[in-house]
Amino acid sequence: MGSTTASPMHVSREDLNPCTVSLTVTCSAEQVQAGVRKAVKALAKRIKVAGFRPGTAPVHVLEKMIPAEEIDALAQEETINATFKTAVQDEGLTLGGQAQIEKVEFDRATDACEYTVKVPLAPKVELGDYKSLSAERFKVTVNDDEIDRQIDDLRARSGKKQPVERGMKPGDNALVNIKVEDAEGDGRNFMVVAGQTFVDLDSALIGMKVDDIKSVELDFPEGFQEADLAGAKHKCKVTVRSVSAVELPELDDEFAKSFNVESVDELRARISESIRQAKEQMGQEMVNERLLEDLLAKSEVHVADTAWESVATRRLTEIAEELKKQGATLEQYVQQNGMDEAQFLEAQKAEAKTQVQRAVLIEKVFHAEGMAVTDKDANEQFLRVAYENKVPEAELKKFAKEYGPQIRDEIVYRTMYSKVMGLLNEHASVTEIDPGAGA
Repeated sequence: MGSTTASPMHVSREDLNPCTVSLTVTCSAEQVQAGVRKAVKALAKRIKVAGFRPGTAPVHVLEKMIPAEEIDALAQEETINATFKTAVQDEGLTLGGQAQIEKVEFDRATDACEYTVKVPLAPKVELGDYKSLSAERFKVTVNDDEIDRQIDDLRARSGKKQPVERGMKPGDNALVNIKVEDAEGDGRNFMVVAGQTFVDLDSALIGMKVDDIKSVELDFPEGFQEADLAGAKHKCKVTVRSVSAVELPELDDEFAKSFNVESVDELRARISESIRQAKEQMGQEMVNERLLEDLLAKSEVHVADTAWESVATRRLTEIAEELKKQGATLEQYVQQNGMDEAQFLEAQKAEAKTQVQRAVLIEKVFHAEGMAVTDKDANEQFLRVAYENKVPEAELKKFAKEYGPQIRDEIVYRTMYSKVMGLLNEHASVTEIDPGAGA
Protein backbone atom coordinates (compact mmCIF):
# COMPACT_ATOMS: atom_id res chain seq x y z
CA MET A 1 0.00 0.00 0.00
CA GLY A 2 0.99 3.65 -0.29
CA SER A 3 1.94 6.08 2.42
CA THR A 4 -0.12 6.13 5.59
CA THR A 5 0.22 9.91 5.92
CA ALA A 6 -2.55 11.70 4.07
CA SER A 7 -4.96 14.58 4.35
CA PRO A 8 -8.19 13.95 6.27
CA MET A 9 -11.42 13.27 4.41
CA HIS A 10 -12.56 16.27 2.36
CA VAL A 11 -16.13 16.99 1.27
CA SER A 12 -17.21 19.54 -1.32
CA ARG A 13 -20.88 20.38 -1.68
CA GLU A 14 -23.12 21.62 -4.48
CA ASP A 15 -26.81 22.35 -3.89
CA LEU A 16 -28.48 21.27 -7.14
CA ASN A 17 -31.95 22.35 -6.00
CA PRO A 18 -33.82 22.73 -2.68
CA CYS A 19 -34.09 18.94 -2.30
CA THR A 20 -30.96 17.58 -3.96
CA VAL A 21 -27.35 18.00 -2.85
CA SER A 22 -24.29 16.71 -4.68
CA LEU A 23 -21.35 15.75 -2.47
CA THR A 24 -17.87 14.98 -3.75
CA VAL A 25 -16.04 13.01 -1.08
CA THR A 26 -12.27 12.58 -1.10
CA CYS A 27 -11.37 9.86 1.40
CA SER A 28 -8.22 9.80 3.51
CA ALA A 29 -5.59 7.12 2.99
CA GLU A 30 -6.45 5.65 6.41
CA GLN A 31 -10.10 5.30 5.40
CA VAL A 32 -9.15 3.50 2.18
CA GLN A 33 -6.78 1.20 4.02
CA ALA A 34 -9.49 0.41 6.57
CA GLY A 35 -11.87 -0.41 3.72
CA VAL A 36 -9.30 -2.72 2.15
CA ARG A 37 -8.63 -4.52 5.44
CA LYS A 38 -12.35 -5.04 6.01
CA ALA A 39 -12.84 -6.31 2.47
CA VAL A 40 -9.91 -8.72 2.65
CA LYS A 41 -11.08 -10.14 5.97
CA ALA A 42 -14.59 -10.65 4.59
CA LEU A 43 -13.29 -12.37 1.44
CA ALA A 44 -10.72 -14.40 3.40
CA LYS A 45 -13.40 -16.30 5.31
CA ARG A 46 -13.48 -18.79 2.47
CA ILE A 47 -9.68 -19.25 2.44
CA LYS A 48 -7.56 -21.50 4.65
CA VAL A 49 -3.97 -20.37 5.19
CA ALA A 50 -1.49 -22.98 6.39
CA GLY A 51 0.05 -22.07 9.74
CA PHE A 52 -2.65 -19.58 10.72
CA ARG A 53 -5.87 -19.99 12.64
CA PRO A 54 -9.00 -18.76 10.80
CA GLY A 55 -9.10 -14.97 10.75
CA THR A 56 -5.52 -14.47 11.98
CA ALA A 57 -3.51 -14.48 8.73
CA PRO A 58 -1.91 -11.11 7.87
CA VAL A 59 -3.70 -8.95 5.31
CA HIS A 60 -0.68 -8.86 2.96
CA VAL A 61 -0.69 -12.68 2.86
CA LEU A 62 -4.43 -12.88 2.18
CA GLU A 63 -4.25 -10.22 -0.56
CA LYS A 64 -2.02 -12.48 -2.64
CA MET A 65 -4.58 -15.28 -2.49
CA ILE A 66 -7.67 -13.28 -3.53
CA PRO A 67 -8.30 -11.93 -7.07
CA ALA A 68 -7.43 -8.22 -7.17
CA GLU A 69 -10.71 -7.24 -8.83
CA GLU A 70 -12.71 -8.82 -5.99
CA ILE A 71 -10.71 -6.93 -3.37
CA ASP A 72 -11.05 -3.65 -5.29
CA ALA A 73 -14.82 -3.99 -5.71
CA LEU A 74 -15.52 -4.82 -2.07
CA ALA A 75 -12.92 -2.38 -0.70
CA GLN A 76 -14.48 0.42 -2.73
CA GLU A 77 -17.92 -0.48 -1.37
CA GLU A 78 -16.67 -0.69 2.23
CA THR A 79 -14.84 2.64 1.97
CA ILE A 80 -17.89 4.43 0.58
CA ASN A 81 -20.22 2.88 3.16
CA ALA A 82 -17.90 3.92 5.99
CA THR A 83 -17.45 7.52 4.83
CA PHE A 84 -20.81 8.45 3.33
CA LYS A 85 -22.69 8.65 6.64
CA THR A 86 -19.97 10.85 8.10
CA ALA A 87 -20.02 13.14 5.07
CA VAL A 88 -23.81 13.55 5.29
CA GLN A 89 -23.66 14.29 9.03
CA ASP A 90 -20.80 16.78 8.61
CA GLU A 91 -22.90 18.69 6.07
CA GLY A 92 -25.92 18.69 8.39
CA LEU A 93 -28.08 16.78 5.90
CA THR A 94 -30.98 14.41 6.58
CA LEU A 95 -31.55 11.76 3.95
CA GLY A 96 -34.98 11.87 2.34
CA GLY A 97 -34.52 8.77 0.20
CA GLN A 98 -31.95 6.50 -1.42
CA ALA A 99 -28.70 8.29 -2.28
CA GLN A 100 -27.25 7.77 -5.75
CA ILE A 101 -23.55 7.23 -6.40
CA GLU A 102 -22.70 8.92 -9.70
CA LYS A 103 -18.91 8.71 -10.05
CA VAL A 104 -16.17 6.75 -8.29
CA GLU A 105 -12.41 6.83 -8.64
CA PHE A 106 -10.68 4.15 -6.58
CA ASP A 107 -7.02 3.15 -6.59
CA ARG A 108 -5.86 0.68 -3.96
CA ALA A 109 -2.22 1.11 -4.94
CA THR A 110 -2.23 4.79 -3.93
CA ASP A 111 -4.85 4.53 -1.15
CA ALA A 112 -7.09 6.87 -3.15
CA CYS A 113 -10.88 6.98 -3.23
CA GLU A 114 -13.03 9.86 -4.45
CA TYR A 115 -16.72 9.65 -5.25
CA THR A 116 -19.63 11.89 -6.11
CA VAL A 117 -23.01 11.12 -4.59
CA LYS A 118 -26.40 12.70 -5.17
CA VAL A 119 -28.12 13.08 -1.80
CA PRO A 120 -31.93 13.36 -1.74
CA LEU A 121 -33.58 15.50 0.93
CA ALA A 122 -37.20 15.42 2.05
CA PRO A 123 -39.71 17.13 -0.30
CA LYS A 124 -40.47 20.80 0.38
CA VAL A 125 -44.08 21.77 -0.17
CA GLU A 126 -46.09 24.95 0.14
CA LEU A 127 -49.59 23.57 -0.30
CA GLY A 128 -52.03 25.70 -2.29
CA ASP A 129 -55.74 26.08 -1.53
CA TYR A 130 -56.97 22.60 -2.38
CA LYS A 131 -60.61 23.41 -1.65
CA SER A 132 -61.02 25.96 -4.44
CA LEU A 133 -59.91 23.97 -7.48
CA SER A 134 -61.71 23.94 -10.82
CA ALA A 135 -62.05 21.56 -13.75
CA GLU A 136 -64.18 20.81 -16.79
CA ARG A 137 -66.12 17.65 -17.48
CA PHE A 138 -67.48 16.56 -20.85
CA LYS A 139 -71.22 15.97 -20.95
CA VAL A 140 -71.76 12.23 -21.44
CA THR A 141 -73.84 11.27 -24.46
CA VAL A 142 -74.26 7.97 -26.32
CA ASN A 143 -75.43 7.92 -29.93
CA ASP A 144 -76.73 5.15 -32.19
CA ASP A 145 -73.53 5.04 -34.27
CA GLU A 146 -71.48 4.15 -31.16
CA ILE A 147 -73.93 1.39 -30.25
CA ASP A 148 -73.92 0.08 -33.82
CA ARG A 149 -70.11 -0.10 -33.86
CA GLN A 150 -70.12 -2.10 -30.64
CA ILE A 151 -72.73 -4.49 -32.01
CA ASP A 152 -70.78 -4.90 -35.25
CA ASP A 153 -67.72 -5.75 -33.16
CA LEU A 154 -69.70 -8.39 -31.23
CA ARG A 155 -70.95 -9.86 -34.50
CA ALA A 156 -67.41 -9.94 -35.91
CA ARG A 157 -66.15 -11.78 -32.84
CA SER A 158 -68.99 -14.28 -33.11
CA GLY A 159 -68.54 -14.74 -36.85
CA LYS A 160 -66.75 -17.53 -38.69
CA LYS A 161 -64.05 -17.22 -41.29
CA GLN A 162 -65.11 -18.50 -44.68
CA PRO A 163 -63.13 -18.69 -47.93
CA VAL A 164 -64.32 -16.23 -50.57
CA GLU A 165 -63.94 -16.14 -54.35
CA ARG A 166 -64.72 -12.46 -54.88
CA GLY A 167 -62.18 -9.67 -55.10
CA MET A 168 -60.49 -8.78 -51.84
CA LYS A 169 -62.04 -6.07 -49.63
CA PRO A 170 -60.60 -4.16 -46.65
CA GLY A 171 -60.72 -6.40 -43.58
CA ASP A 172 -60.39 -9.68 -45.50
CA ASN A 173 -57.71 -12.12 -44.34
CA ALA A 174 -55.31 -13.38 -46.96
CA LEU A 175 -52.26 -15.57 -47.46
CA VAL A 176 -50.01 -13.61 -49.81
CA ASN A 177 -46.72 -14.54 -51.46
CA ILE A 178 -44.28 -11.71 -52.21
CA LYS A 179 -41.30 -12.39 -54.46
CA VAL A 180 -38.73 -9.67 -55.08
CA GLU A 181 -37.87 -9.46 -58.77
CA ASP A 182 -34.63 -11.33 -59.65
CA ALA A 183 -34.35 -12.73 -56.11
CA GLU A 184 -33.71 -16.45 -55.70
CA GLY A 185 -36.32 -18.82 -54.30
CA ASP A 186 -40.11 -18.88 -54.41
CA GLY A 187 -40.76 -15.71 -52.46
CA ARG A 188 -42.06 -15.31 -48.93
CA ASN A 189 -45.53 -15.96 -47.55
CA PHE A 190 -47.34 -13.50 -45.28
CA MET A 191 -50.65 -13.66 -43.43
CA VAL A 192 -52.20 -10.20 -43.88
CA VAL A 193 -55.39 -8.26 -43.33
CA ALA A 194 -56.28 -6.22 -46.40
CA GLY A 195 -56.17 -2.51 -45.64
CA GLN A 196 -53.93 -3.01 -42.61
CA THR A 197 -50.50 -3.67 -44.16
CA PHE A 198 -48.80 -0.65 -45.78
CA VAL A 199 -49.88 1.76 -48.51
CA ASP A 200 -48.43 0.10 -51.63
CA LEU A 201 -49.37 -3.46 -50.64
CA ASP A 202 -52.88 -2.46 -49.54
CA SER A 203 -53.43 -0.75 -52.89
CA ALA A 204 -52.23 -3.83 -54.75
CA LEU A 205 -54.34 -6.33 -52.78
CA ILE A 206 -57.75 -4.66 -52.96
CA GLY A 207 -59.75 -6.40 -55.69
CA MET A 208 -57.35 -9.32 -56.15
CA LYS A 209 -58.76 -12.87 -56.04
CA VAL A 210 -57.28 -16.26 -55.15
CA ASP A 211 -54.43 -17.17 -57.59
CA ASP A 212 -54.25 -13.61 -58.97
CA ILE A 213 -50.70 -12.41 -59.67
CA LYS A 214 -49.70 -8.77 -59.86
CA SER A 215 -46.34 -7.10 -60.59
CA VAL A 216 -45.92 -3.92 -58.53
CA GLU A 217 -43.30 -1.70 -56.94
CA LEU A 218 -43.58 -1.84 -53.16
CA ASP A 219 -42.12 0.80 -50.86
CA PHE A 220 -41.58 -1.24 -47.69
CA PRO A 221 -41.81 0.78 -44.42
CA GLU A 222 -38.88 1.11 -41.99
CA GLY A 223 -40.52 -1.17 -39.44
CA PHE A 224 -41.33 -4.01 -41.85
CA GLN A 225 -40.89 -7.45 -40.28
CA GLU A 226 -38.31 -8.60 -42.86
CA ALA A 227 -35.22 -6.51 -42.14
CA ASP A 228 -33.66 -6.94 -45.59
CA LEU A 229 -36.77 -5.42 -47.23
CA ALA A 230 -37.50 -2.69 -44.68
CA GLY A 231 -37.05 0.93 -45.70
CA ALA A 232 -36.52 0.24 -49.41
CA LYS A 233 -38.41 0.01 -52.70
CA HIS A 234 -38.50 -3.30 -54.56
CA LYS A 235 -40.13 -4.49 -57.78
CA CYS A 236 -42.20 -7.46 -56.62
CA LYS A 237 -44.56 -10.16 -57.82
CA VAL A 238 -47.56 -10.48 -55.49
CA THR A 239 -49.55 -13.73 -55.55
CA VAL A 240 -52.75 -14.32 -53.56
CA ARG A 241 -52.83 -17.89 -52.21
CA SER A 242 -56.09 -17.70 -50.25
CA VAL A 243 -58.71 -15.21 -49.08
CA SER A 244 -61.19 -15.52 -46.24
CA ALA A 245 -63.73 -13.19 -44.66
CA VAL A 246 -65.73 -13.25 -41.47
CA GLU A 247 -69.34 -14.30 -42.01
CA LEU A 248 -71.36 -12.24 -39.54
CA PRO A 249 -74.31 -13.78 -37.68
CA GLU A 250 -77.74 -12.26 -38.20
CA LEU A 251 -78.62 -9.44 -35.80
CA ASP A 252 -81.75 -10.94 -34.29
CA ASP A 253 -83.12 -11.97 -30.91
CA GLU A 254 -81.38 -15.34 -31.21
CA PHE A 255 -78.05 -13.54 -31.50
CA ALA A 256 -78.97 -11.29 -28.55
CA LYS A 257 -79.72 -14.32 -26.35
CA SER A 258 -76.11 -15.45 -26.68
CA PHE A 259 -75.29 -12.42 -24.47
CA ASN A 260 -77.87 -13.32 -21.80
CA VAL A 261 -80.52 -10.83 -22.91
CA GLU A 262 -83.88 -11.53 -24.51
CA SER A 263 -83.91 -9.16 -27.47
CA VAL A 264 -81.88 -6.90 -29.73
CA ASP A 265 -83.44 -3.86 -28.04
CA GLU A 266 -82.31 -5.12 -24.64
CA LEU A 267 -78.83 -5.78 -26.03
CA ARG A 268 -78.66 -2.23 -27.40
CA ALA A 269 -79.77 -0.86 -24.03
CA ARG A 270 -77.07 -2.83 -22.21
CA ILE A 271 -74.40 -1.69 -24.67
CA SER A 272 -75.59 1.91 -24.34
CA GLU A 273 -75.25 1.72 -20.56
CA SER A 274 -71.82 0.12 -20.85
CA ILE A 275 -70.64 2.93 -23.15
CA ARG A 276 -72.11 5.52 -20.79
CA GLN A 277 -70.29 4.06 -17.79
CA ALA A 278 -67.00 3.92 -19.70
CA LYS A 279 -67.38 7.57 -20.74
CA GLU A 280 -68.28 8.63 -17.23
CA GLN A 281 -65.20 6.89 -15.86
CA MET A 282 -63.05 8.52 -18.53
CA GLY A 283 -64.67 11.87 -17.71
CA GLN A 284 -63.88 11.43 -14.02
CA GLU A 285 -60.29 10.57 -14.82
CA MET A 286 -60.08 13.76 -16.88
CA VAL A 287 -61.50 15.78 -13.98
CA ASN A 288 -58.98 14.22 -11.59
CA GLU A 289 -56.16 15.13 -13.98
CA ARG A 290 -57.34 18.73 -14.22
CA LEU A 291 -57.73 19.06 -10.44
CA LEU A 292 -54.19 17.78 -9.86
CA GLU A 293 -52.88 20.13 -12.57
CA ASP A 294 -54.66 23.04 -10.84
CA LEU A 295 -53.36 22.03 -7.39
CA LEU A 296 -49.80 21.71 -8.67
CA ALA A 297 -50.05 25.14 -10.32
CA LYS A 298 -51.26 26.68 -7.04
CA SER A 299 -48.62 24.95 -4.91
CA GLU A 300 -44.83 25.08 -4.71
CA VAL A 301 -43.34 21.59 -4.74
CA HIS A 302 -39.69 20.63 -4.69
CA VAL A 303 -38.63 16.97 -4.84
CA ALA A 304 -35.24 15.27 -4.99
CA ASP A 305 -33.93 14.52 -8.47
CA THR A 306 -33.30 10.90 -7.47
CA ALA A 307 -37.02 10.39 -6.79
CA TRP A 308 -38.22 11.09 -10.30
CA GLU A 309 -35.06 9.94 -12.09
CA SER A 310 -35.56 6.43 -10.69
CA VAL A 311 -39.19 6.46 -11.88
CA ALA A 312 -38.13 7.52 -15.38
CA THR A 313 -35.39 4.87 -15.51
CA ARG A 314 -37.80 2.15 -14.40
CA ARG A 315 -40.36 3.24 -17.00
CA LEU A 316 -37.77 3.24 -19.79
CA THR A 317 -36.65 -0.26 -18.77
CA GLU A 318 -40.24 -1.51 -18.85
CA ILE A 319 -40.82 0.02 -22.30
CA ALA A 320 -37.60 -1.48 -23.68
CA GLU A 321 -38.44 -4.94 -22.30
CA GLU A 322 -41.95 -4.82 -23.76
CA LEU A 323 -40.62 -3.70 -27.15
CA LYS A 324 -38.05 -6.50 -27.10
CA LYS A 325 -40.86 -9.04 -26.67
CA GLN A 326 -42.50 -7.54 -29.76
CA GLY A 327 -39.27 -7.73 -31.76
CA ALA A 328 -38.90 -3.94 -31.85
CA THR A 329 -36.34 -1.47 -30.51
CA LEU A 330 -36.63 1.72 -28.50
CA GLU A 331 -35.16 3.64 -31.44
CA GLN A 332 -37.93 2.42 -33.74
CA TYR A 333 -40.58 3.19 -31.11
CA VAL A 334 -39.50 6.79 -30.54
CA GLN A 335 -39.21 7.42 -34.29
CA GLN A 336 -42.79 6.26 -34.74
CA ASN A 337 -43.76 8.82 -32.12
CA GLY A 338 -41.97 11.63 -33.93
CA MET A 339 -39.02 11.97 -31.53
CA ASP A 340 -35.40 10.97 -31.20
CA GLU A 341 -34.13 9.07 -28.14
CA ALA A 342 -32.89 12.22 -26.38
CA GLN A 343 -36.29 13.93 -26.76
CA PHE A 344 -38.09 10.79 -25.62
CA LEU A 345 -35.85 10.55 -22.53
CA GLU A 346 -36.54 14.18 -21.62
CA ALA A 347 -40.28 13.62 -22.06
CA GLN A 348 -40.14 10.60 -19.75
CA LYS A 349 -38.18 12.57 -17.15
CA ALA A 350 -40.65 15.47 -17.26
CA GLU A 351 -43.62 13.12 -16.88
CA ALA A 352 -41.93 11.24 -14.03
CA LYS A 353 -41.19 14.49 -12.20
CA THR A 354 -44.81 15.61 -12.54
CA GLN A 355 -46.11 12.28 -11.23
CA VAL A 356 -43.77 12.38 -8.21
CA GLN A 357 -44.79 15.97 -7.44
CA ARG A 358 -48.46 14.98 -7.61
CA ALA A 359 -47.86 12.03 -5.28
CA VAL A 360 -46.19 14.35 -2.78
CA LEU A 361 -49.16 16.73 -2.94
CA ILE A 362 -51.63 13.89 -2.40
CA GLU A 363 -49.72 12.72 0.67
CA LYS A 364 -49.56 16.31 1.96
CA VAL A 365 -53.33 16.80 1.66
CA PHE A 366 -53.96 13.36 3.16
CA HIS A 367 -52.05 14.25 6.33
CA ALA A 368 -53.32 17.85 6.41
CA GLU A 369 -56.87 16.47 6.60
CA GLY A 370 -55.96 13.94 9.29
CA MET A 371 -56.93 11.03 7.06
CA ALA A 372 -55.86 7.46 7.82
CA VAL A 373 -55.57 4.09 6.09
CA THR A 374 -57.90 1.64 7.83
CA ASP A 375 -57.81 -2.14 7.63
CA LYS A 376 -60.96 -1.97 5.51
CA ASP A 377 -59.28 0.46 3.10
CA ALA A 378 -56.20 -1.74 2.81
CA ASN A 379 -58.27 -4.86 2.21
CA GLU A 380 -60.34 -3.20 -0.53
CA GLN A 381 -57.24 -1.97 -2.34
CA PHE A 382 -55.54 -5.35 -1.93
CA LEU A 383 -58.51 -7.06 -3.58
CA ARG A 384 -58.34 -4.56 -6.47
CA VAL A 385 -54.64 -5.28 -6.98
CA ALA A 386 -55.32 -9.03 -6.87
CA TYR A 387 -58.15 -8.64 -9.40
CA GLU A 388 -55.93 -6.62 -11.74
CA ASN A 389 -53.34 -9.40 -11.53
CA LYS A 390 -56.04 -12.03 -12.21
CA VAL A 391 -55.42 -13.84 -8.93
CA PRO A 392 -58.08 -16.57 -8.34
CA GLU A 393 -60.05 -16.19 -5.12
CA ALA A 394 -58.70 -19.52 -3.87
CA GLU A 395 -55.13 -18.17 -4.10
CA LEU A 396 -55.65 -14.80 -2.37
CA LYS A 397 -53.98 -15.92 0.88
CA LYS A 398 -50.97 -17.26 -1.00
CA PHE A 399 -50.76 -14.03 -3.05
CA ALA A 400 -50.92 -11.94 0.15
CA LYS A 401 -48.17 -13.99 1.80
CA GLU A 402 -45.84 -13.86 -1.21
CA TYR A 403 -46.43 -10.32 -2.43
CA GLY A 404 -48.00 -8.47 0.51
CA PRO A 405 -44.80 -6.65 1.59
CA GLN A 406 -44.01 -5.73 -2.03
CA ILE A 407 -47.38 -4.14 -2.75
CA ARG A 408 -47.87 -2.49 0.65
CA ASP A 409 -46.71 0.94 -0.55
CA GLU A 410 -48.94 0.64 -3.62
CA ILE A 411 -51.96 -0.18 -1.44
CA VAL A 412 -51.25 2.76 0.89
CA TYR A 413 -50.83 5.18 -2.02
CA ARG A 414 -54.00 3.99 -3.74
CA THR A 415 -55.92 4.56 -0.53
CA MET A 416 -54.49 8.05 -0.12
CA TYR A 417 -55.23 8.86 -3.76
CA SER A 418 -58.82 7.66 -3.50
CA LYS A 419 -59.58 9.62 -0.33
CA VAL A 420 -57.81 12.80 -1.42
CA MET A 421 -59.41 12.84 -4.88
CA GLY A 422 -62.80 12.34 -3.23
CA LEU A 423 -62.15 15.41 -1.08
CA LEU A 424 -60.87 17.51 -4.00
CA ASN A 425 -63.90 16.59 -6.13
CA GLU A 426 -66.27 17.38 -3.27
CA HIS A 427 -65.00 20.97 -2.96
CA ALA A 428 -64.11 21.63 -6.62
CA SER A 429 -66.00 23.75 -9.10
CA VAL A 430 -66.63 21.39 -12.04
CA THR A 431 -68.14 22.81 -15.25
CA GLU A 432 -69.89 20.47 -17.68
CA ILE A 433 -69.16 21.23 -21.34
CA ASP A 434 -70.44 19.84 -24.61
CA PRO A 435 -67.97 17.37 -26.26
CA GLY A 436 -68.16 19.32 -29.50
CA ALA A 437 -67.03 22.53 -27.79
CA GLY A 438 -63.47 21.24 -27.10
CA ALA A 439 -61.55 20.93 -23.86
